[in-house]
Amino acid sequence: MACHLAALRFGANDPLGLARFWAGVLGWEVTDSPQDGIALLPDDDTGFPIRFFASREPKTGQNQLHFDLTSASAEDQRRTVARALDLGARRVDIGQSPEETHVVLADPEGNEFCVIEPGNNFLAECGFLGALSCDGSQEVGYFWSEALAWPLVWDQDTETAIRSPHGGPKITWGGPPLRPRAGRNRLRFDLAPAVPGDQQAEVDRLVALGATRLGDDPDQSGRVLLTDPDGNEFSVSPR
Repeated sequence: MACHLAALRFGANDPLGLARFWAGVLGWEVTDSPQDGIALLPDDDTGFPIRFFASREPKTGQNQLHFDLTSASAEDQRRTVARALDLGARRVDIGQSPEETHVVLADPEGNEFCVIEPGNNFLAECGFLGALSCDGSQEVGYFWSEALAWPLVWDQDTETAIRSPHGGPKITWGGPPLRPRAGRNRLRFDLAPAVPGDQQAEVDRLVALGATRLGDDPDQSGRVLLTDPDGNEFSVSPR
C-alpha cells in the first residue's frame, strides 16, 4: 500500500518570516501548532501542506526543487510578480534566455521560483501552484510514481511528471544533465504511511523500490530519513 505526501518540508533561517511571505504569494493560511510547527494549508483539498522548519545551513547553489506558479493572463502574471516583489522577492538570473516568457524570482531567503506565462498547456488545470519542478532523472520520476501511487502524466525524452489522482500540482523531473548537488536540500518531501503504525513496513517498501535509509531524523520527531535514487533526502513520519 502506498504512502501519502503529508507535507513539503521547507528549511528556513526564519521559518515564520518565510511562511508569511509564501502565505502572501499563495493566499494560503498560516498555522502554528506544537505538533506540526509553522505550516501553510492549501486553499482546497487537492494540494498538501508546506511546513517550515528552522535550518542554520546557508543556501548554497540553486535548489533542486522550485515552485512554478501559473497565470491566467499577461496581466495576471504581472500582478503575481508585483505582489511577490512587494512581499520581499527579487528577480534572479539562473541562465534563462531573453526570449523566455516566464519570470524567475527568489524569495527573501534566495529560494528560486517561476511565474509561468499564460497559455501553458502543460500546467492547465493544475491550479495556481502548478508544479513542483525538480532537477532529477527519469529513474527518480518512476520511483516517486511508485512510492506515492501517483500516475505518470508525462514520460518523454527522459522527462517525467506525476500528479495525484485527486488533482493539484504536478511534480516534474527534467532529466539530464543534472546539476551538481550543493549541500542538503532545503525542500524535501515528508511522507506518512497509509496505515498508522506502519512506518517500518513503509520504509522497507521504499528501500525495496530504490531508496536508501539514512537513519532517524535528528530533530527527534520520530521520522526516518531516506534518500531517493538521485540522492535527495526525504522522510517518513511515524503517523
